[in-house]
Amino acid sequence: MFAYDNSVNTSIVPSAAPISLPWIEKLIRFDTTSFASNLGLIETVRDHLEQQGYTSTLTYEPTGRKANLFATIPAADGATQGGIVLSGHTDVVPVKGQDWDSDPFDPTVRDGKLFGRGACDMKGFIGVALAMLPEMKAARLREPIHFAFSCDEELGCIGAPYMLDDLKARGIHANGCIVGEPTDMRVIVAHKGINAYRCRVHGHAAHSSLTPQGLNAIEYAARLICFIRDQADKFRGEGPFDEAFDVPFTTLQTGVINGGIAVNTIPAHCEFSFEYRNLPGVDSAPIIARIKDYAAHTLLPQMKGEHAGAAIEFDLLATAPTLDASEQAAITQLVRALTHDRSVRKVAYGTEAGLFERMGIPSVVCGPGNIEQAHKANEFVTLAQVAQCEAFLRKLIHSMSTAA
Repeated sequence: MFAYDNSVNTSIVPSAAPISLPWIEKLIRFDTTSFASNLGLIETVRDHLEQQGYTSTLTYEPTGRKANLFATIPAADGATQGGIVLSGHTDVVPVKGQDWDSDPFDPTVRDGKLFGRGACDMKGFIGVALAMLPEMKAARLREPIHFAFSCDEELGCIGAPYMLDDLKARGIHANGCIVGEPTDMRVIVAHKGINAYRCRVHGHAAHSSLTPQGLNAIEYAARLICFIRDQADKFRGEGPFDEAFDVPFTTLQTGVINGGIAVNTIPAHCEFSFEYRNLPGVDSAPIIARIKDYAAHTLLPQMKGEHAGAAIEFDLLATAPTLDASEQAAITQLVRALTHDRSVRKVAYGTEAGLFERMGIPSVVCGPGNIEQAHKANEFVTLAQVAQCEAFLRKLIHSMSTAA
C-alpha cells in the first residue's frame, strides 16, 4: 500500500528559517481558544486551498460558531479514496491567569524557539502541512493526501466526530492517519481513553442550627468523590498495568467542585466534575457503571431517608476512545521507517487518533514540539523541530509519489 524511500534524513536541520514559519505564525494569530470561534482560521485555510484548486468540506458543531475542515489533494490519476490523513486540531487552551513574557497570540521567535499559544499544540503541525501543499501538488501522488483540521479537541475531542460522521456518510475512506500532536517527532502508538462527567447532588437547604431539617449536598458529594478516589487507588494498586505507558494504569480524579452559599446554611446543591483515563483493553463502561451504582444504591437511599427530594444526576461531558495501533499496520511501519524510530511509546494524554482508529483508519501520533510545553505560559516549539517535521512530511510525500 505504502512505499518509502530513505533518501531524506529527517535529522538534518537547515540553517535557514523553516519554510512553514509564516503559516504557523498566521495560524497562531487567530485566537481559537476553545470558548471562541475558529471560523476565521478555518475559512482562511479553506480560501487558500480553493485558490490552489482544492475544495474543502466544512462540518459545523451545533452552534455554528466552529467548524472542522476536510480537504483532499487527489492522486495524480484523480483518485480521492485511500491515502493518508494529516490530522490536527485548531483550538487552543485559554491563556487567562498565565504569566506570558509576550503576547500569546502575537508569535515571537527567540533563541531558536517560536513562542505563542498553540505553537506546539498544535498549530505547528498544521502550519507545516499547509506549507507542504506545493510539494504535494508537484509530487504526482500515487495516493491522495487528506487534511483533517478539527475544532473542540481541547474540550474532550467533541468536534472531530461531526467531521468523521460526514466522511462516513459520504463513503470517504483513508488507509492511514497521522495525528500531529507534539511528540518530539517520535512515534506514539497508544494512548488512553478519556471520559469526563459532571455530577449534580441535590439536597435540601436549612439553617445550619437545624441540621436534621436539611440534607447536606456537599457531604454526600464528598462521599461519592471518596468512592471515585477508592476506584483510582484500586487501579493503581491492582492494575491492570502496561509499563510502556508513562502512567501504567487507569486513573480517575475529581477536578472541579462547587456547592453551598454560606457557612451557616445547609447546602442544597453540590456539583463536581471528574474524569477517568482508561488503558487500552480496559473497558470504560464498567467504571462509570460502578460509580453510578454506588450513587443509586448506597448513597441515594441514605439521602432519601433524610429528605424525599434528594437526587444525584450524571452528565457525560466528553469521551474519546483509546488508541492501540498495530505494529503490523502499514501506517505504523511507514512512519517508523520515515522517522527511524522503533521504540514503543504510549502516553496518558488523549488525541483524536482513537477516533480515526475506531472509524477503521489505522492511526499513529507524531508531530513537532514537546507535550511538556503545551497548555503552559510561554508555549513554544523549537525551529529545529519544525524543520524536522518539514523533512518528515517531505519524505512522506516522496514515499507516496510515482517517483518512489
